[in-house]
Amino acid sequence: MPEDRVALAARTLALDVGLVPVGPAAGAALRLLAAAGRARSVVEIGTGTGVSGLWLLAGMRPDGVLTTIDIEGEHQRVARRLFAEAGYLPGRTRVINGRALDVLPRLADGAYDLVFMDAEPSEYPGAVTEALRLLRPGGVLAVNDVLAEGRIEAVRMVVDAEEWLPALLPSSAGLLCAVKRG
Repeated sequence: MPEDRVALAARTLALDVGLVPVGPAAGAALRLLAAAGRARSVVEIGTGTGVSGLWLLAGMRPDGVLTTIDIEGEHQRVARRLFAEAGYLPGRTRVINGRALDVLPRLADGAYDLVFMDAEPSEYPGAVTEALRLLRPGGVLAVNDVLAEGRIEAVRMVVDAEEWLPALLPSSAGLLCAVKRG
């Protein structure tokens, strides 16, 4: 899938600072998931420079809000600038600086349509548990690069739990998607 000028800038900046952003295929899948679920409230764990956030915003409802969490404030400043450059008003994004496992417990139960994880693998098991609480019934969990090192525990947690209806999409190192049964 082709990326626009802003998404390409976000990708280039991510690579320049040593981040590995979602690829265009995973981004297109995120946009599709957000659009199919008519997502109004999305949580993103791992802001980076905004690559995945741009894909998510493109699929969300026009009144949707992306809550994005990261520990790197400088990366978030870049993402905020690029969200604005792409035409998203500041009210469409809520950028929170901090560790996901510190921030997620403060978010509302059952209030989110989609949770996307692409951050520190050691936080994935705890974040999967939090995602189950945060998502409404029918909400979607998406976990990037699940076949990469250190992420298999999160895969097992989702695949083995009866609360999830999972599928693994063959995008780069795998995009695990799961619908919260309800």
